[in-house]
Amino acid sequence: MENKTLLLKDRAPIRWTVLILLSLMMFFAYMFVDVLSPLQSLLESGKGWSPENYGTFASSEYFLNVFALFLIFAGVILDKIGVRSTALLSGGLMVLGASIKYFAVSPAFAGTGIEVWLNSWWTSFPASAKLASFGFMIFGCGVEMAGITVSKGIVKWFRGKEMALAMGIEMAIARLGVFAVFRISPRVAEAFGDLSAPVLMVLIFLLIGLLCFSVYFFFDKKLEKQLGERGDEPEEPFKVSDIGILFTSKTFLIVSGLCVLYYSAIFPFQKYAANMLECRLGISNTEASDIFSFFPIGAMVLTPLLGGFLDKKGKGATMLMIGAILMISCHLIFALTPAELFTKGVAYTAIVILGVSFSLVPAALWPSVPKLVENRYLGSAYSVVFWIQNIGLMAFPMLIGWSLAVTNKGVANPLQYDYTVPMLIFASLGVLAFFLAIWLKSEDKKKGYGLELPNIQK
Repeated sequence: MENKTLLLKDRAPIRWTVLILLSLMMFFAYMFVDVLSPLQSLLESGKGWSPENYGTFASSEYFLNVFALFLIFAGVILDKIGVRSTALLSGGLMVLGASIKYFAVSPAFAGTGIEVWLNSWWTSFPASAKLASFGFMIFGCGVEMAGITVSKGIVKWFRGKEMALAMGIEMAIARLGVFAVFRISPRVAEAFGDLSAPVLMVLIFLLIGLLCFSVYFFFDKKLEKQLGERGDEPEEPFKVSDIGILFTSKTFLIVSGLCVLYYSAIFPFQKYAANMLECRLGISNTEASDIFSFFPIGAMVLTPLLGGFLDKKGKGATMLMIGAILMISCHLIFALTPAELFTKGVAYTAIVILGVSFSLVPAALWPSVPKLVENRYLGSAYSVVFWIQNIGLMAFPMLIGWSLAVTNKGVANPLQYDYTVPMLIFASLGVLAFFLAIWLKSEDKKKGYGLELPNIQK
């Protein structure tokens, strides 16, 4: 029998190089997502933003993805034009949105005609917050498109190999961006005396990430050429009508529900975590950011290990249940621990617990999607999951900002907020996620999707 051509993805060094290229952009993207999160109190005191203004800004990242259905279109685009072209498009959108956001919070914006015009309407929402939100919307389209693109890219290069491990490593590298930005952002802002300085720094990093996507383009193009030369049968073409199939799959909707509940209890929390620790511990912005920066450490260390475990042993649905329990525990510690008992040690413990939870759930969640849908609409499947997820990520920062304002009426100092109600809201999401995880495990047992089975095919 004639031997088939050895594909690039069958060569481990090249396969893992591709993973690093994809992961680096997500590392820089996650840095930009949270570059202003450690600076909430400075935005309120220096730019005149209220808790509700900040909540609306934090939610704006997902506005176009939800209401303009951009993520749905992104999935269709991905399945139509392929991973490499979509990667470049997503990277360009991130750079554009980040540039607008930087201008909005920079000293150069003050006194411009744009600021005057933006301040002439919706006066309760400062001009800087309006323009920063607009830039964040565009960036949000790019980063979410990049998320589904990178997920499909990993499936393309690692299917039948170390797929969960690869996804775990990508997520670990991305989470390292959260650690880095919580460490760096307050210090850069302090060093330059300007909260826009860290935004500019990460914007430059995004340009480097776009270069990584450009290099990936050529690797992927070579792989496609090899597949054509080898005579592999092309996949059945994607049809828009296939999206309807996803919304009729009960198990797929359960996974989507788990995604929105879990991530809504994590990412919106990141936006408020530093200020919450400032208030509860009476510490500086930099020290609070340093404490929270340990959150992704657990995910960075454990996610690749758990990915390897899933590849070899399985138990994905069970991991989702354990992750939900840990998440509930963390938020209840923040919500219910009396002030006299809430020490830095308690805060570190809760943060580590949340980090472990953050390693369990994504490591099990994302590799499960290819087991539920056909490959021809895998990009659209990821886009639908991300779209549903984005509904929660858009709604909950606004809900938390509103609840913070309502439960702290008359509190003018952003260092004196009571975060009990917001943290209970986050904990309730974990409770719902736990019950959905039980349901998912039951469905898998009945229908045999293989969510509890290993990913490596022998």
